[in-house]
Amino acid sequence: MSEQTPADRAVRAVADSIALARPRTAEDGGDPTIPVAATVVLLRDGPAGAEVLLIERPDRGSFAGAWVFPGGKLEDADLGGDEEGSARRAAVRETFEETGLVVDPDALVTLSCWDPPPGLPLRIRTWFFLAPAPGGDLALAADEAVAAEWAGPSDVLARHGRGEVNLYPPTWVTLHGLSQHSHASSAIQAARVAGVDRFETVARRGAEGPLLLWQGDAAYEAEGEASGTRHRLEIGALPWRYTRDA
Repeated sequence: MSEQTPADRAVRAVADSIALARPRTAEDGGDPTIPVAATVVLLRDGPAGAEVLLIERPDRGSFAGAWVFPGGKLEDADLGGDEEGSARRAAVRETFEETGLVVDPDALVTLSCWDPPPGLPLRIRTWFFLAPAPGGDLALAADEAVAAEWAGPSDVLARHGRGEVNLYPPTWVTLHGLSQHSHASSAIQAARVAGVDRFETVARRGAEGPLLLWQGDAAYEAEGEASGTRHRLEIGALPWRYTRDA
């Protein structure tokens, strides 16, 4: 039996969840009963182009051993107003607690909101924000991160494709989108113009393994393959394949 790579963990998690998932309803994307989290994608310009800050989670708990953007669940002190506003406060707080970096809340640009497949025993709806990297030195919280790295999105995706790092689908897709930008300011401005991208996920078994579908895919609302537009991530084998038709 071949040794499993770090990248296999996310695939196993998704594969295990498919059997528990149920069809989506119109109410699932805004279900008020599930936990909400926030994450911040910090961007800066490096020698070879835009870079993001990623932290490596400890080998236990949620996203064990994965490389993620700083973030975490909303707490009571974050609540107030609408969900996005509460997530914005949590994003600033969590980034400081995990990395020691102070993010200006007015600098946050909402990028996306991710809702997991319904039916899973643990679902967390997560808001993603972009922000320019603030000054200051990293001071990692030992119980939240064992390592941190500034890296180009394309480089991280290439390492994942070789099985060297563990990424979960929202992180992977976010990096894929950011890899299209050569400068941090370009990525932030594009998100500001585009508005919030909502990913209300459906999990299926495809011909080559686990398959995640989002709005705009011809097979999103019906079992089986359907010809037409695509908005999906195929994660049955490395490198993962993301298709999003205009």
